[in-house]
Amino acid sequence: MVRAEAGRAWRQWLPVWLLLFALYQSPEGIGARWLRQDALAAGLMLAFLPAAWLAARQLGLGMGNAYALRWSGQRARQLAGTFGLALAAKATALALGLYCGIYRSGEPVAQPSGLALAGTVAWLAFYTFVPSLAEDILTRGFWAGVPGWPVGPAWVLGTTLLYTLNHVFRLGLGPWEWAMLLCFGLAYGTAVWRGGTLWAAVGLHWGWNFAGQVSGLLGDWPAVDADLARAWSGGAHLVMAAILLLAWRPATSVAATPKDGG
Repeated sequence: MVRAEAGRAWRQWLPVWLLLFALYQSPEGIGARWLRQDALAAGLMLAFLPAAWLAARQLGLGMGNAYALRWSGQRARQLAGTFGLALAAKATALALGLYCGIYRSGEPVAQPSGLALAGTVAWLAFYTFVPSLAEDILTRGFWAGVPGWPVGPAWVLGTTLLYTLNHVFRLGLGPWEWAMLLCFGLAYGTAVWRGGTLWAAVGLHWGWNFAGQVSGLLGDWPAVDADLARAWSGGAHLVMAAILLLAWRPATSVAATPKDGG
């Protein structure tokens, strides 16, 4: 009986995920690479979130329950905490990388100031938040809700592989790129497992991407060796995963529940 119910759940959930996967890949595949229209790519990325909301309704769940995005004061603190952890990790990785010769100081970057700087930072916050949230929904949040797949070490490994393969346009960069993405996925998956919410993963993912964009405002930091830089970034994510493993006990539950206004 349990196996039959699990089979029905997969037949219901998998087609929905495949549609979301196609939509997630469309900004780069159609907008950026095929038609080369940045505005279209941005619009397709923004369209992912309302599509995810509709998918959650189709599954009989609200957005919060379907993707482990239920909101509360505790979740807000977890989001802020992992966001701050990622900012610190990126800054430390860059500083140590400069010291160790992994990165070098390039040409000076023209700096905006005043309101222009504030506006740029605000835009970067939004620009990095949407794709981070979208990818976390697709590769982790969605799979936290599938009946019969409890969130634990096996779930972390499975979603890590899925996260890596989801970067279809970057897999041609080679094994060091794959290794880096695997390390990223382990950190973000661990955040969900230990925090009990996708918001913990969003904080890490968003914070790392945001810090990377902001560092570009401060200067140009080219890598001396691209593969070494990939290994360095991957190592920073493994450190973040270890910190979360030590700081948080495994969550008691991450699973979706029947829709109840959420």
